[in-house]
Amino acid sequence: MPETDKPYPSIAEFLFKRFPAISAQQWTQRIREGKVLDDGGSAIDAHTKYAPAKRLFYFREIENEPVIPFAEQILFQDAQILVACKPHFLPVTPGGRYVEECLLNRLRAKTGIADLAPLHRLDRATAGVVLFSVNPSTRGVYHDLFVRGKIAKIYQALAPVNMPPPQNQWLVENRMVRGEPRFKMKIVSGAVNARSRVQLLDIKDKRGLFRLQPLTGKTHQLRLHMSGLGFAIVNDRVYPDLQAARDDDFTQPLQLVAAQIQFVDPISGQNREFTSARKLLW
Repeated sequence: MPETDKPYPSIAEFLFKRFPAISAQQWTQRIREGKVLDDGGSAIDAHTKYAPAKRLFYFREIENEPVIPFAEQILFQDAQILVACKPHFLPVTPGGRYVEECLLNRLRAKTGIADLAPLHRLDRATAGVVLFSVNPSTRGVYHDLFVRGKIAKIYQALAPVNMPPPQNQWLVENRMVRGEPRFKMKIVSGAVNARSRVQLLDIKDKRGLFRLQPLTGKTHQLRLHMSGLGFAIVNDRVYPDLQAARDDDFTQPLQLVAAQIQFVDPISGQNREFTSARKLLW
């Protein structure tokens, strides 16, 4: 709530002026139903006063929000971090058609930790290990691990391999930028900003099992790098060719899993290693 002239408006009036597509009557109803929260995560009421510099929270609602029929797992939790294993199809944070059906809001509901915040992201289509901050006062030191490249991440993927290639290891280095549509990345000339190590571990029934290590963290980096090597990940609906939009087919998850995260805990000094329980269709 910003500074404004007195007399202060009611909170419903302020929200209507800030978001005029929603009527003051609708905001009043949302407040009555306990859907507008204060800084501490408690529902405000009709008598709550406008307070400059204080925050309000409202989480948008989606009619007929799709339900993702797979459960997340909490792998570890202490006073600083929470580590979860995300299923395929579940987004990490709210977006598009998904608000309550995201890993963040599921974990907030399960743990009661309102301050929970993800320290990195996985694509909705990708399963695996995700690291969350529990304590806002130490969040920055964990986030800094990602900024300084101190988090080792290992992925596994399946891709068609019709013939054994002449080599089984690659270092992919190129420049990635947003393409068209904007959620699809593309490779262009210029300074390198995306680097990945790729290793083919085994071949069975014309499918290869790959170990992937992203050395940078660009959107869709591993999916685009695998496609560029000629190993499009099984059930990838974006790379190399964008497929027509359709409802999720839960029997055909993208065969990409964030299998492991390793780092030295900046608070405890302990070596941390967390492994996903998600399995590929191998």
